[in-house]
Amino acid sequence: MKGLEKGQLALSAAQLKILLPVVAAALALVAAFFAWSGWQLHQDGARRLAITEARNAAVEAAQHALISEQKQLAQRLAQPAVQSALAAADLAAASQELAKGWAGASDVAVLPLDLSGEYAALPEGGYGRLGVIEAAIASNRAVAGLVRHGNGAQLALAAPAMSGTNAVGVAYARLPLTRISAGIEQAAVADDSYLALRQGSFSAVERGDTQLAGGAEALATKVPGSELRIAAAVPDVAGGPLGLDAPGCFVAAAVLLLLGFLTWRAPHLKLKRKAAEGDEEGPVQTLAESMETQPAPAKAAPVTPPKPLAPSQPVAIDRGIFRAYDIRGVVGQSLDAGVAELIGHAIGSLMHSQGLTDIVVGRDGRLSGPALVEGLIAGLRKAGRNVVDIGLAPTPVVYFGAYHLRAGSCVSVTGSHNPPDYNGFKIVVGGETLSGDAITDLYARIAEDRLHLADLGSLNQRDISEDYVQRIASDVQIDRPLRVVVDAGNGVAGDIGPRVLSAIGAEVTPLYCDIDGTFPNHHPDPSEPHNLADLTKMVQRLEADLGIAFDGDGDRLGVVTRDGENIFPDRLLMLFAADVLERNPGAVILYDVKCTGRLPGQILRHGGSPLMWKTGHSLIKAKMRETDAELAGEMSGHFFFKERWYGFDDGIYAAARLLEILAAQPRSPSETLAALPNGVSTPEIKVDAPDGDPHTFVERFRNEAHFEGARLSTIDGLRVDYADGWGLVRASNTTPVLVMRFDADSAEALARIKNDFRSQLLALKPDLSLPF
Repeated sequence: MKGLEKGQLALSAAQLKILLPVVAAALALVAAFFAWSGWQLHQDGARRLAITEARNAAVEAAQHALISEQKQLAQRLAQPAVQSALAAADLAAASQELAKGWAGASDVAVLPLDLSGEYAALPEGGYGRLGVIEAAIASNRAVAGLVRHGNGAQLALAAPAMSGTNAVGVAYARLPLTRISAGIEQAAVADDSYLALRQGSFSAVERGDTQLAGGAEALATKVPGSELRIAAAVPDVAGGPLGLDAPGCFVAAAVLLLLGFLTWRAPHLKLKRKAAEGDEEGPVQTLAESMETQPAPAKAAPVTPPKPLAPSQPVAIDRGIFRAYDIRGVVGQSLDAGVAELIGHAIGSLMHSQGLTDIVVGRDGRLSGPALVEGLIAGLRKAGRNVVDIGLAPTPVVYFGAYHLRAGSCVSVTGSHNPPDYNGFKIVVGGETLSGDAITDLYARIAEDRLHLADLGSLNQRDISEDYVQRIASDVQIDRPLRVVVDAGNGVAGDIGPRVLSAIGAEVTPLYCDIDGTFPNHHPDPSEPHNLADLTKMVQRLEADLGIAFDGDGDRLGVVTRDGENIFPDRLLMLFAADVLERNPGAVILYDVKCTGRLPGQILRHGGSPLMWKTGHSLIKAKMRETDAELAGEMSGHFFFKERWYGFDDGIYAAARLLEILAAQPRSPSETLAALPNGVSTPEIKVDAPDGDPHTFVERFRNEAHFEGARLSTIDGLRVDYADGWGLVRASNTTPVLVMRFDADSAEALARIKNDFRSQLLALKPDLSLPF
C-alpha cells in the first residue's frame, strides 16, 4: 500500500511538472487580454471625449451663427424702408428693400401669408423651402432650416414680416451653408471618428469615417433654436471583461501576471522535493495511445440527392394576369398550379440573372393557396433556387421574412382583398417589389422560353410568426392599455394581428379572426364602409377605445372609433406624418392620388415635404426608394413606414404605431382622431368599367373631358382640383373597375363636383351606371 501511494505521488508530481507551465502560460495570455482590453477602453474613452468636445464646439458655433443670422434678418425687417413698404402692403417693394446689401443672400422675398403662389409653384418652388416658411407662420417666430439647392444644401431663414403688431407677410432668405457649418468643418476630427450636421435623416456636412454614420444619433445633440443636430460617433468598443473599466482591466492584468509567475516557479519548490522522495514515476499515456483508446467516430449518413421533379405538361398562360404591380387572376380560369409553376420558374430565372439564390414563400388563407404554392415552389426549385416556405402568413410577414431570413427575395401567394375565387402573387426580388415592365418581363420569359434550368434547389419550412411579433413588440409598447376590437374578416391576419397588438400592451377582442378562405361573414376589404358595420357595433357594444380592421392578406388597415366614425386612411396618414416628422423634420411624405387635398398642407405645417404619386403598393415603394421618403400611405389603407421599420406596406405594424400614438395622447382615441382636419368626402366608389377595360375608358375620359376653372393632374387617371375640393377617376389595376373619389370643404361643394363629373362621364358613356 505504501509503495502504491509513493507511485501515485510520483505520477502527480510528474503531471504537475508538465501542467503548471501550461497554466502559467494561460494566465499570462489572459493577463495580456485584460491589458489589451484596458488599452482599447482607454483609447475609446479618449476618442469619445475628443469627439464629444468637437461636437459641443460645433453646436455652440452653429447656435451663435444662427442667432447672428436671425438677428440680421430681424434688423433688416426693422429698416424704415422695409417697414414703410410693409405698412403699404407692398410686398414686392419690401422684398427689394430687404435684399439690398445682404451679402451672400439669395431668393430673398416677403410673401403673402396665404402662400397661394408658393403652393401653385410646387414642386419647382421646393418643398423644403415651403416647409420652413410654413413653420415660421405656424410658430409666429423666426425659424431656420436646411433646404436642397442644386447639388448641395443651403441655410434657409424665415420670419413673420410685422407692420406694427400685425403680420402682413412672411420673410424668406437663403444663405450659404458655410454660415453655420464653419464650426463642424474646422473641427479636429480623427479618421476613426465621425461628425455631421443633420436635419432629419439628411446629413448636410460629414467629417471623418462615414461608415460610422449609422450609429451617430446616439451622440447627437440638437442645435438650440432649430431642428438641426450635430451627430457624432466613434467605433463601437465592447465593454471590458467582467464589466471592468480601463483601470480595472489593468489591475486584473497585473494580478493575473503575478499568479502566472508564481505558478511557473511552483515546480522548483516543495512539490519537486516531495516527488523526489517517492519511487519512479508511473506509466503515462502518450497522445497516440490515448487516441487509440477512443471509439472511432460514427460515419456520416449518406446524403440522398433530391429527386428531380417530373416534367410538366405544356401550360397555356394568360398575359392579362400580369398587372401593373402584381400578378392576379381567377383560379380555374386564368390561374392554376401549372401557371404558378411557370411563374415560379420565371421568378427563379430572374433571380439567377441577378445572382440571387434564396427566396421566402408564404400564402394567405384562400382555398387555392396550397396548390398554387406547391406549383410556385416547384418552378423556383427548377431554376435552382433555395426556397424557405413559411406557410400560412400575411403578406407583410412574408416581406418581413425576406429581411429576417436574409433572403432578400420573397413571394406572397395572395388574392389580397379580392373575391374568394381570385388569387395572385406579390413578388420581391433582390429587395425590389416587381411592377410595370418587371412584371411584364416575367411573362416574356415564359412566352419566349427564357427559363433557366439548374440542379434542383432546396426546400425548408420555417415558422417566423413569433419572430415577427417580438420584432414589433421590442420596438413598440403603448403608454397605457387601450381596448381594441380586431376584425380580420376571416383573412390570414386573424391569428398574428391580435397577437401583435396584445404583445404591445393592448386589450384585444377578436372578431372574425378565424382564418377561412370563403370569407363567410363579410368581404375582407376595410376600404368598403359596409364591411366595417359589425366592427363598429362591437366597438360600441363593448365600449372599446378603437376598432381595427385588416384586409385579406393583412397589408391594409381600417379604423373605426367608439363614436362610429370611419377614419379614412388619408386622415390616419396626417397623424402618422406628424409623429414621424417630430423626429425627421423635412422628411418626404408620399401619398397617392386618392388622398384628401388637406393632407399636403398638414404635412407642410409639421415641417415635411409632401409628394403625390400613383396608386399601387409596388409603385409607391419604388417612389419611396427614389425620394428617400420616411413614410407613405394610400387611400386604400396601405401604410409604408421606413422610419423604425422596413419600408414595406404592413397593416399590422401600422395598427401598432397607431396605438402607440393614441396611447401617448391625454385625450381619448376618438377625440384625438376627430381633431384631424376633415371635410366632406366619399369613400372609394367602384364602377364596372365599360367593356371590362378601365384603362381605355380612363384614357378617353382624360382626353375628352373639360373642367373649367380647375387644375388637372394626370399622374394616375384624372384628378381635378378646385379651390374648394377635388374629384378623381382612375382605372383599377387589380379588377376591371373604375375607381372614383370626391372630397370637398362643404356638402354643397361636394355635390357640385360630383355633378360636374357625372355630366362629363355620361357624355362619354350615357349608359354608365353611376351610384352618385
